[in-house]
Amino acid sequence: MTAPGTKTTLSLVAFIVFIDMVGIGLIIPVMPTLLETLTGESIDRTAEIGGWLLFAYALMQFLFAPLVGGLSDRYGRRPVLLLTLFLLGIDYVIMAWAPELWWLFVGRLMAGVMGASWAAANSCVADVAKREERGKYFGILGGAGASGFVIGPAIGGVLGSYGERLPFIAAAILCFIGAAVGYFLLRETLPVEKRRHFTMARANPFGTIIQMAKTPVVLAFLGIIFLMQLASQSTFSVWAYYNVLAFGWGELAIGLSVALYGLLLAIVQGGLTGPCITRFGAKATTVFGFLFAIPAYVLFAFAPGSWAMIVGIVFGSFAGLTFPAMQQLMTERISDDAQGELQGAIASMVSLTSIVGPIVMTGLFGAYADEQGLFFPGAPFLLSVVILLVALAALRWNLARIALATN
Repeated sequence: MTAPGTKTTLSLVAFIVFIDMVGIGLIIPVMPTLLETLTGESIDRTAEIGGWLLFAYALMQFLFAPLVGGLSDRYGRRPVLLLTLFLLGIDYVIMAWAPELWWLFVGRLMAGVMGASWAAANSCVADVAKREERGKYFGILGGAGASGFVIGPAIGGVLGSYGERLPFIAAAILCFIGAAVGYFLLRETLPVEKRRHFTMARANPFGTIIQMAKTPVVLAFLGIIFLMQLASQSTFSVWAYYNVLAFGWGELAIGLSVALYGLLLAIVQGGLTGPCITRFGAKATTVFGFLFAIPAYVLFAFAPGSWAMIVGIVFGSFAGLTFPAMQQLMTERISDDAQGELQGAIASMVSLTSIVGPIVMTGLFGAYADEQGLFFPGAPFLLSVVILLVALAALRWNLARIALATN
């Protein structure tokens, strides 16, 4: 670490990320019930509507993540983080009140814009951590977000049993608390001399990708991230609907299952990423996660009972090693004044999969979850297996290219 108070600053950034993810996790268990209440549709139809809500969120994040990253490179991380978190609280207020379905779409559009703050949060790590330690701290930040998924869905499941609107109110309160704490305690991490001029030509998804293409290895990593996140969309999009249909889970069971995953992911990313990178190196650590993720999705696809879903969660949590290690390898190849731009590009890739993934995964679930034709609701998870195999092949090719260039 390079500056006094760095650990305190990163702790506050991790706290803000934690609050952000708690808010997101709170609403997961109640979305099926809320959509059924507002629409009166069956579970397979509400799954498809839920996919369109995720699409709206992801589209805004895809468009605005490079803008938020670019603004943080120009004006600093602190104002971007605090403003987006406060406005996210306003979004949850809107969703708590929403009397009709279209208001949920308004809320999701707004949340997508504010959710782009992920780029600014990760840029704080690149600002203050040594290059060889970034993977460790990216993992800690990821672990903080995952911890939010431990508390968020569990509380959401409990609150949802008293009313499907209560988790949205709780999420809004948490966002306001996080913004207030950050306002008084969070210091800026990007010195004025390291800031760059802001231009809309670079602060958009396509301009950012053009900039990243100047470093082919980074561009290849972005493609691998796209494939990884596309595969994960099967769990993000249909987890609740699949387990309701296949095993009769309720809000509490859904919330606890997501909380278990969040707990394990927090342990893996926050506690194991640093030691793994130190012991095996960032390159080898990027591969480890795939060795666990692929069997996990096979279990999800063919699960004979609830126990298989739990075992899959345990296996899948170790996939969390890959992302922070890959982030370290990417930040090492990008200049200090463009770290926000890099994180914006990563966020755009993630959100792009959230545009495509929910429609594909929920559509595939709907096609194989009704009484017509083949009944195989695990089809989205099987598709994820195929995508991960392609991503693993691409990762090994890119790492081989790095090794060749180094030698």
